Amino acid sequence: MERIFAIGDIHGCLDKLTSLMRILDIDTEKDTLVFMGDYIDRGPHSKEVVEYLIDLAGRQDRVIFLKGNHELMLQNYLNGTDMLTFLANGGEATLQSYLRDAPYPGNRAIPEKHLDFFDSLRLYYDTDDFLFVHAGLRPNVPLEEQDEMDMLWIRDEFIYSDFSFGKRVIFGHTPFPEPLVMKNKIGIDTGAVYGNKLTCVRLPDVRFYRV
Repeated sequence: MERIFAIGDIHGCLDKLTSLMRILDIDTEKDTLVFMGDYIDRGPHSKEVVEYLIDLAGRQDRVIFLKGNHELMLQNYLNGTDMLTFLANGGEATLQSYLRDAPYPGNRAIPEKHLDFFDSLRLYYDTDDFLFVHAGLRPNVPLEEQDEMDMLWIRDEFIYSDFSFGKRVIFGHTPFPEPLVMKNKIGIDTGAVYGNKLTCVRLPDVRFYRV
């Protein structure tokens, strides 16, 4: 039986990511890894987290990377459409992580393969039984009609809804002290960057790993 391991928001917490990966009983040929987005910002090692994930994808085929609102903010910062939102939401820590080893400032401090990684991120991942998305979905809207901003930013309208999308939704974005487990959804952002734990849920048996 195929198993899926979904990992919540990392936010530059490299130590927690590597510690979590060491305790996951993953079969690299059969199991799928899904990362829920928000790899960067606030924590001290955004660059190293992205490098780790790119390297992981090179060694394991069944890896899915979702886009988070923090990756969107970085892209908007780099293309000049909105620089303040990124800086106001922990972006300075990301810039510092890239500039530490960069010979010159600016966009060129971010390696091309990292920019390609950000451009390749998916808005959602859909399976027979589960739907993975960074922030959530707007109730009463079909998946194909969902808005990108909702998928990356929505909170209360999704979290407090009992609407069924036909399968259980796995999401991050909104931090909880413990994983949120409901009939129609599971939230796995447990605030790793705020001194709490980084969480992974194994599906379909809903087993949690936390470091």
